[in-house]
Parts: sequence; structure tokens; C-alpha cells
Amino acid sequence: METVIIIDSTSDLPKEYIEKNNVPALGMTVSFMGKEYKDDFGVSLSYKAFYDGVRKGEMPATAQINAYSYAEEFKKHVSAGKSVICIVFSSALSGSYNSACIARDMLLEEYENADITVIDSKCASLGEGLLDYYAIEMLKAGKSKDEIVRWIESNKLKINHWFTVDDLNHLKRGGRVSSTAAVIGTLLDIKPILHVDNEGRLIPVTKVKGRKKSIKALAEELNKRIVNPEEQVIFISHGDCYEDAKLLEKLILEKHKVKDIMINPIGPAVGSHSGPGTVALFFLGDQR
Repeated sequence: METVIIIDSTSDLPKEYIEKNNVPALGMTVSFMGKEYKDDFGVSLSYKAFYDGVRKGEMPATAQINAYSYAEEFKKHVSAGKSVICIVFSSALSGSYNSACIARDMLLEEYENADITVIDSKCASLGEGLLDYYAIEMLKAGKSKDEIVRWIESNKLKINHWFTVDDLNHLKRGGRVSSTAAVIGTLLDIKPILHVDNEGRLIPVTKVKGRKKSIKALAEELNKRIVNPEEQVIFISHGDCYEDAKLLEKLILEKHKVKDIMINPIGPAVGSHSGPGTVALFFLGDQR
């Protein structure tokens, strides 16, 4: 039976990669400047327009992908006799995973032999994208659905997420830091280093003084934790700060000969909560 992999736009994969590989992708809804947009990899709302608006004080809001949207997508493929693997944004950060599970159960009532596997990635942004990438490449290489699902479940908690933000106020809005910490941190130019833990939550780990030190700190985490770098594709996402992402790439390549490095912007769904100036790094380690 043919297998299809369905992803979310919160994976922040490059649009060109998704189109080249004919990957179905669902997007959250983003309310921005009085309009509603689908988070669709920069098509309806460009990355530049989004971040410029946030810098001017616009406060976006996001809505999870609902069960109906997942059910409609699942039905397309199940009715064509295909198996489905749906890889979803971390359940600790969104209700999309629950929506996808409801949609699967709805389809099973109509198609009792439907083969639908919904996976809680426990990942975000290009961390989720990295998991998607490996799954898509395995499918292209002829791996079976069961082989792909086993690999994902065995490796998703090895995908390291390390990131820093330029403006603590966005984390304050999301309840990740206190108002006092945001004010003091901004005054003292304190930059937090955060990661995504095994539950898929954003967790502050440490803090450094100054932007360049925060980017160097991300590279240092990779130096400590990466396994078999020469076999890995490293992902870097950014909140409209490409030069900072390139600096991180440079620091990595000074120490490691990796297979490749992919850089792509953070889309509006994730960027609504992380803000402009976020730099995030994703790679495989022995553990998170």
C-alpha cells in the first residue's frame, strides 16, 4: 500500500522542498493586522511582511489546525487506498495533535480499514522539520510505513532544539519568562538560551550577555551533543535575521564537516510566539 506523509507548516521547512517532494502540509491560522492568514510557508503572508509588522508593534494570534481540516486531508488519501503518516507539532505547544487524533477516529468510523498513524513529534519549527525531512527521505528511499514510524518514534527525542531570542517580551507574552525577568533582561542585554525538552515544552536553560555570545552558545551546545556530524544535515531557523543564522552556520563549519546545513525562516505560527531575531539550531544527538 502506498504511504503518504502529511506535515504541519509549523515544521518551517522550505516551500521549495515541500513542493519538490509533493508533501501535503496543513497550516495554522494566524490573525495579523486585522486579517486571517493560513501559515503556508510564506505564500499568503510573506516572512518579511510578518516580521516587519511585529517590529512595528503588531501582536499576532494563532489558532491550531482543527479536526475538520485534518479529516478532510486524511480522507483524500484514505479514499485513494493510501496509508497515512501524520507528523504533528508538539502537543505541549498546541492542540493540533489532539485535533489530528480526533480526525483519525472520525475517519475510522467511515473507513474501518483506514491505516492512519498520527505522531506527536514533541518538536517545533525546523526541529519538527528535521523529523519530517528524515521521514520524507526514507519514504523516497523505499522504506515501508512501519520502518518510517519505528524510526521516528525511536529518534524524535534525539532531535536537539537550541535557540535564543533577541526580545524577551515575546517570551513574556507566552508565559516563558516573567515580566520582571523580561524588563531586567532587556536593560542588561541578557539573552536566554532555551531548548525543547522530552515533553516538547520550551524550557529556559541558561542566559548570556550579548547577541554574539548567545549565538556562540548555540554552536557550543552542538559541539557538546552532536553525534556523527559528517552524516548529518543541520537545520537552522531564524526570525528574519539571516545574517545571524549565517554566523551560526560559520561557527559550526569551523568545527565540523557536516553533510549539509539548511537555513530557513521561522513562519508566522511559531514566529508569533518567538518574535523577530530568534535563531534556532536543530541536529541529532544521543538525547535532547
